[in-house]
Amino acid sequence: VQTCALPICVFVPMLVMSIAVRTGQLELSDGWSWVGGWPAIISFAVATVIEIVGFYVPWLDNLLDTMASPAAVIAGTVATAACVSEMSPLLQWSTAIIAGGGAAGLVQGTTVFTRGASSAMTGGFGNFMVSTLELIMSLTLSVLAVVVPVVALFVLALVAFWVVRRHLGHRTRQAASSGP
Repeated sequence: VQTCALPICVFVPMLVMSIAVRTGQLELSDGWSWVGGWPAIISFAVATVIEIVGFYVPWLDNLLDTMASPAAVIAGTVATAACVSEMSPLLQWSTAIIAGGGAAGLVQGTTVFTRGASSAMTGGFGNFMVSTLELIMSLTLSVLAVVVPVVALFVLALVAFWVVRRHLGHRTRQAASSGP
């Protein structure tokens, strides 16, 4: 089983996956070769550019983030299903939904929360930092997922641990400051 793209942005991982298939760096399950075709690469590239530009427009980024949540889960599921081979279809799609869709949903939920908090604190004008970090993480994790899948999972686990720890620490400080 090879891990494929881990969506943060929706289309960056799909574009990286498409290019990796085209250049022979990634083999997909039977029936998924279209992902490495020029129509898919062009479509994912155009969608990636639109997504990136949209995430740099204050308040539009929040709308796109909310709309992208189901798309991210679908992209994570599809990317994982395309990479998982030598399994029965039931096990392949169950793995894809739980591992790919679940991971994508958790990551997307974190970015929606982070962007929402940034909007609340900065009126949306600090979101370019969230967008830039999201783009860098998405590109980095997507390339790592193709080149060194175990490292990508480790990095994702570290980021998730840091986010949860920071969120729980913030809640603990809020509870302590509100007092009895």
